[in-house]
Amino acid sequence: MNQLTNVVSSRAALPLLDSEVLRSFVTIAERGSFTRAAQQLFRTPSALSMQIKRLEETLGQTLFVREARHVRLTAEGEVLLGYGRRLLKLNAEAVTQFLAPTLEGRVGLGITDDVVGRVLPTVLAQFARSHPAVQVDVIVGRSVELLARLDEAELDLALVMAGEPGQATRGEIVHSEPLVWAGREDGVAVQRSPLPVTLAQQGCAWRRIALQALDSAGMNYRIAYSCDHCAGQEAAMLADLAISPFPKSLIRPPLKRLTNESLPSLGDYQVALVKRPGSGDASEVLAERVVEAFREG
Repeated sequence: MNQLTNVVSSRAALPLLDSEVLRSFVTIAERGSFTRAAQQLFRTPSALSMQIKRLEETLGQTLFVREARHVRLTAEGEVLLGYGRRLLKLNAEAVTQFLAPTLEGRVGLGITDDVVGRVLPTVLAQFARSHPAVQVDVIVGRSVELLARLDEAELDLALVMAGEPGQATRGEIVHSEPLVWAGREDGVAVQRSPLPVTLAQQGCAWRRIALQALDSAGMNYRIAYSCDHCAGQEAAMLADLAISPFPKSLIRPPLKRLTNESLPSLGDYQVALVKRPGSGDASEVLAERVVEAFREG
């Protein structure tokens, strides 16, 4: 009985983490600076420093390595960052459930198939829990088509590849990562001449980036396979018919990143979130969830 009492007592004695302190910690970690975080939170750097000092004392761990112009997380700080983001999200969901105005209606979300698996399951699950009365209609398509539907008021939000040919970048950049050459691990397509490549149809940013790089490098190539969907391009690589420009984060075995010196560098590609003006409160809230999902990776 005494042992059980001691266990219950020790658990009850655990300190509770203050949500405002966690918000300060997460903001400092994301901005990499007490000064920049203080500007965002409308606090003084010294006030944030005191909060972090108390948090480190509470947990018995050093959370930041302080350098001349910026700060970086320690290993323990990296662990707490994951917990902190989740706790703040749960706190926001709980408050929204009881205090936020009830959202109703419909939101049309357009998304390209390269980002469907990245954020859509998480975003839809969280949004449905917080706002069950809102219907979300998802359309998967090419960036140019989604932007056209947005302009026709058929969509409220669109996640598209930024920098489409002949178009200025629209919306907010929410994700950026390297575009690299990919092929089968044990494949020989990369050794063939002319080099066989698989690309999307005209109007795709990946296609434009790849063709410009190949032409600039003076490489002998041919378009061996063409498909607008990532799954189709993956199929061509799995069959060792061709290699393809692909986001680094989407490459999975038996595909691999190709690092042959003869292949030209492709640089980064970006994803933009474009909103239709006047699309309503539900659309704005869903947009916030999308941005958060990309930020948290």
